[in-house]
Amino acid sequence: MSDHNLTIKAFVKLGDFLRSFCEYIESGNRLDTTDDEWLSIFRTEVEMAHHYNGWFTKDNCIHAFSTWGNTLTQLNLENWLSTYDLERNQKKTVALIMAGNIPLVGFHDLLSVLVTGNKALVKLSSSDQKLIPLLIRYLSSIEPYFKDKVVFTKERLTNFDAVIATGSNNTARYFEYYFSKKPNIIRKNRNSVAVLRGKESHKELTALGEDIFRYFGLGCRSVSKIFLPKKYEIDQFYKAMFNYNEIINHNKYANNYDYNKAVYLMSEFKILDNGFLILKEDESYASPIASLFYEYYEDAAELQKRLSADSEKIQCIVSSNFLDAEVAFGTTQTPSLTDYADGLDTVEFLLAT
Repeated sequence: MSDHNLTIKAFVKLGDFLRSFCEYIESGNRLDTTDDEWLSIFRTEVEMAHHYNGWFTKDNCIHAFSTWGNTLTQLNLENWLSTYDLERNQKKTVALIMAGNIPLVGFHDLLSVLVTGNKALVKLSSSDQKLIPLLIRYLSSIEPYFKDKVVFTKERLTNFDAVIATGSNNTARYFEYYFSKKPNIIRKNRNSVAVLRGKESHKELTALGEDIFRYFGLGCRSVSKIFLPKKYEIDQFYKAMFNYNEIINHNKYANNYDYNKAVYLMSEFKILDNGFLILKEDESYASPIASLFYEYYEDAAELQKRLSADSEKIQCIVSSNFLDAEVAFGTTQTPSLTDYADGLDTVEFLLAT
């Protein structure tokens, strides 16, 4: 069996296991599986995750596992890779510097490195030291091929051929200097926005809450700003958000809500508030935790031009019949394998390097 087929087969097994694990967590019952030991290991790691990172709640970890479980199927993987000539790849070691803002945020990069037949030298974020190594431990247990394909390190990165680094706008400047002599993808801050037309149903607006509140709004695919047509009735938006009111019971989120509300009030900014989400009119794209920026627009064509001009700052645009490349309400946190971060084709980069 070729390395490519072997790799796909192993990731399909990982997807099967992740779906079984999520079913096990939801039902609380043992399943008809030979992976009982791994079910217990994964359950323990998920239950402990929030001790290492307070934002990694059980619900959010399970959502990440479920999303990947549904993504890693034979059909999805074969369709994804069918457009590439994997034989073009020159085997190499690829350094991965991962973010840790949401669970498994760097897994797509790692998957891309492995399915193209390369080795990964991984530097994890201090915010996510457990979950990705857990998946690799499982992969290595079912397919020994992976045992020397992934190396995790806390030391300075050396002996690599290419690099994919994810960080903030500030760290990106350092990455661009340090890795300038290597083929690289350097990712910066991005945010996602939603454009409302005023005709959205209550169901669509409620789904938008998933894009806003999933992972506490910490992901680049999290909606941090909404554009509203002039004279938009904001009550219909807030009514749809009510389903997510329990988020205020999370201590870290509540602390951010209280802090940002105090700052806005002391600065005498005009805000709207429903007790767990603050709306502030602001031209920026990146809103603080527990806040959502909004801005009114009059001309849809002008807004399309603006969003196009600001494309390097934006990851997703959520709307309905506004743009060809828009994302449906409630789906930003369930991307497909071809939804590359920053729109850069990671697989093509790896094959061409």
